[in-house]
Amino acid sequence: MATARILGTGSYLPDHTVTNDDLSQIVDTSDEWIRTRTGICSRHIAKGETTADMAAEAARRALSFSGMQAEELDMILVATVSPNKAMPNTACQVQAKIGADKAVCFDLNAACSGFLFALSTAAAYIQAGVYQNILVIGAEALSTLVDWKDRGTCILFGDGAGAAVVTAEEDGVIDQLSGSDGKKGPVLNCDTGSTISMNGQEVFKFAVSKVPEIVNALLEKNQMSAEDVDFYILHQANKRIIDSVSRRLKQPEEKFPMNLDSCGNTSGASIPILLDELNRSGKLLRGQTLVLSGFGAGLTWGAILMKW
Repeated sequence: MATARILGTGSYLPDHTVTNDDLSQIVDTSDEWIRTRTGICSRHIAKGETTADMAAEAARRALSFSGMQAEELDMILVATVSPNKAMPNTACQVQAKIGADKAVCFDLNAACSGFLFALSTAAAYIQAGVYQNILVIGAEALSTLVDWKDRGTCILFGDGAGAAVVTAEEDGVIDQLSGSDGKKGPVLNCDTGSTISMNGQEVFKFAVSKVPEIVNALLEKNQMSAEDVDFYILHQANKRIIDSVSRRLKQPEEKFPMNLDSCGNTSGASIPILLDELNRSGKLLRGQTLVLSGFGAGLTWGAILMKW
């Protein structure tokens, strides 16, 4: 049975960056305070680029890398919590921008878990034999949802987009698990027309318990051990969270690549941006075993086991 294999990746980060020192001019914080608690040094902030613009550019780069033409796409899925329009959806805007005329397009909102949920959705369509070539994008302009006077949130988030072209092949996505807990939704919230509010301590406790729990469950389900995995590609929210997951899985830090120091938390875009960075640097090799895992508002969480 065919599964979803990633053929190519692409990403886009705005040129404009905001450093921790820049933020210290706006709110009561410092570079040391932010670095110590999050691992973040700077973040990219869109200046003129919309969520759809960033998604489309990441899409073009992923298509170029994969050697696929936009006209060959059967579907476009965009994971985002920060669309620039209520309608048309971001995926339809991307379709128009890149000329993917025959693709079915829709958006998906699972916050920071969004790309994982979108990739799982793409794999399901492919495994069912409905579609063959799917473009999966995570794109966020979180700077539009941030209260720049709230030091608890404005230091965390950045903008950007990442994309993956997936196609029907024998090797690729092996399995996935995901979960949601709407009762805990208020700990990470953003009302329509408002800004992000977060109980950081609760989100931290949720993340450091749920991510290793779902990763272990996924590996056990597939009769694999943590040692069998070459890389753990985690949502880039906080270095302390990633370090904690590494310790709980009893795996070396080298298996947990990070780029949050220069990107911050880009929500649904963080995993595909990091995937593209690793892919283009040659660190990902065909046949390697990867686990993608993330967590976010909803509350939502998930993990994907795959062969690169």
